[in-house]
Amino acid sequence: MTFSLNRATAARNAIYFLWFSISLFLVIKTVCSHQSLNNYLIFKHNFLNVTQQLNLYVQQPEYYYDRNHYGPVFSLLIAPFALLPDSIGVVLWVFFNALFLFLAIKKLPIKSNLSDYILLLCTNELVGSSLYFQFNPSIAAFIIFTFYFINTKQDFWAALMIMLGTMTKLYGIVGLAFFFFSDHKLKLIISLIFWSAVLFVLPMAISSPTFIMQTYRDWYYDLVAKNTENMSSEMQNISVLGMIARVFKINKLNNLAVIAPALLLFLLPYCRISAYRYTGYRLLLLASVLIFTVIFSSSAESPTYVIALTGVGIWFMNLKRPVTKFEIFLLVLAIILTSFSTSDIFPEFLTMNYVNPYRLKSLPCLIIWLKIICEMLTRNFEAEDRIVTAS
Repeated sequence: MTFSLNRATAARNAIYFLWFSISLFLVIKTVCSHQSLNNYLIFKHNFLNVTQQLNLYVQQPEYYYDRNHYGPVFSLLIAPFALLPDSIGVVLWVFFNALFLFLAIKKLPIKSNLSDYILLLCTNELVGSSLYFQFNPSIAAFIIFTFYFINTKQDFWAALMIMLGTMTKLYGIVGLAFFFFSDHKLKLIISLIFWSAVLFVLPMAISSPTFIMQTYRDWYYDLVAKNTENMSSEMQNISVLGMIARVFKINKLNNLAVIAPALLLFLLPYCRISAYRYTGYRLLLLASVLIFTVIFSSSAESPTYVIALTGVGIWFMNLKRPVTKFEIFLLVLAIILTSFSTSDIFPEFLTMNYVNPYRLKSLPCLIIWLKIICEMLTRNFEAEDRIVTAS
């Protein structure tokens, strides 16, 4: 028994070490070799431009390439890091994102060893996101913490997670998917109004009311323009939308023709009102939200898939036991095609000629998402709950 516990502890420590060490090592290596910190500099100048009241959404080639697409609230999140020297700020920024998602996954209502397996599954995607200094791990954490706070009847803090995620990168709005799990819906609504007002006003403390109100208007037009750019971008639209357009050679795909039926499928399991109270159902909805948010977004890029892979992990660890061969196949397919297809261990020929051009990174997540919808509609959560309770 002691030997088994020691092995389990050693395995857990190894997973935790991999989760934090690989990303930090590669970022420190990037800093030491004086490579570009481009995305981090974009984030840093979000804060600097807010304080100096400069347009957040114009190019600043003297500092970085590309453009900022984050809201003014993001300036408050990046501020503690932006005030530090770049070499220190960027390392702490990557660590913060990794830690935030780590804490969120460990808050899931599943056994500790299962949450550790989710961490292991997502480690490679975390590395990919960290190499670009992305905010995506925190977006996933906002969604999971929304789920956690609603589950634990802390609606006030759930509302904060929703509004922080929404007013930085919009993705956080999907936290509203858990609204019907709340036992205090009026409190949640009032809390959403409260936090939206607070977060709207808060950046004005480091800028001015006039500038912040103008910035929100500028942000709207920037996002509209970005959506148009995404359709032809080689780095963006790594989604089901992009896959359909590339595979079937549709030059101007009507995104609504894909998103509308997908949204109907997403909403269909809400018909099972009696299943809302079961943890298994709730976890499947969380997995569905995390995957849906990415695979049906024209803004999805490779580092965004740390969000979707977290959903895949939650789905697999929440499956009925024993797991079928088909379910194992889907997990392996997601690991190979979604997670590792953009890494050095995957054949470059396949990546360059098939995976990237046809946006196949989204394919395993699409199949798994469709299976999640089927499970939410058909699984006997009451019977599963009795088995878990009895054990």
